[in-house]
Amino acid sequence: MAGSVSPLNLPDGVFCEPEFGLNRDLLNGEYAMLAQRKWNFLFVLGLLLAACPLAGRPNIPTQEPAFQERFPRYRLRAGDVLELNFPFTGEFNQTVIVQPDGYINLRGIGEIRVQDKTTPEVGEMLRAAYGKILRDPAITVELKDFEKPYFVVGGEVAKPGKYDLRGDTTVVEAVTIAGGVTEKSKISKVLLFRRVSDDWVEVKEVDMKRMLRERDLSEDLHLHAGDMVLVPKSAFSKFSRFIPTPSLGLYFNPLSFLGAK
Repeated sequence: MAGSVSPLNLPDGVFCEPEFGLNRDLLNGEYAMLAQRKWNFLFVLGLLLAACPLAGRPNIPTQEPAFQERFPRYRLRAGDVLELNFPFTGEFNQTVIVQPDGYINLRGIGEIRVQDKTTPEVGEMLRAAYGKILRDPAITVELKDFEKPYFVVGGEVAKPGKYDLRGDTTVVEAVTIAGGVTEKSKISKVLLFRRVSDDWVEVKEVDMKRMLRERDLSEDLHLHAGDMVLVPKSAFSKFSRFIPTPSLGLYFNPLSFLGAK
């Protein structure tokens, strides 16, 4: 017939419209499938790209440590001695020493790690542990012996060394205790090092020059036990917010601390 179009040899159920040469439903279905595959591929690719920068990187802390905490609780260290009292089950009374790996050996329980914990935190841990063999155990934890809190000041100060941390002490006060700064010091770039885990130390910069010039000590950081203050001779071009603990040796000369008190 004039003007008629012969049907194409297509599978059953598929009809071809002359003006397009393709079935619209079939075309839309193919496009939808290709689009879905494309998005799935992009999604997986995005996940892989996001993960790549993290591969092989150390577990660097990201939390903000409480540099301005005024009265932090004492945290247990190796060699500390704890006296554990059980008022209603005296047979479990014991005195334990924190081992070099941070563990204590408990009667009837075994070992638990208490390093870097406060005594209230240890009390909660003990109640949970002894709750498995005692009913609602009452336990008191007393710190009988411990390492005296200290701080270290190094660099361009008159008397670099290790000092007892007696009461609330700030960075400026610590530098004063260490005899003050030398003429070569860069007091606008004083560094405070604070351990945030067994492996990492956080570095905080303190501008003593500006604080003293403006007579504003509101940003003068309060020390924690074990903090290290460095008064450099010149400003560091750059430093990481977190550094591995062994890297402290690059900033401090241990020989300068011998005999300092």
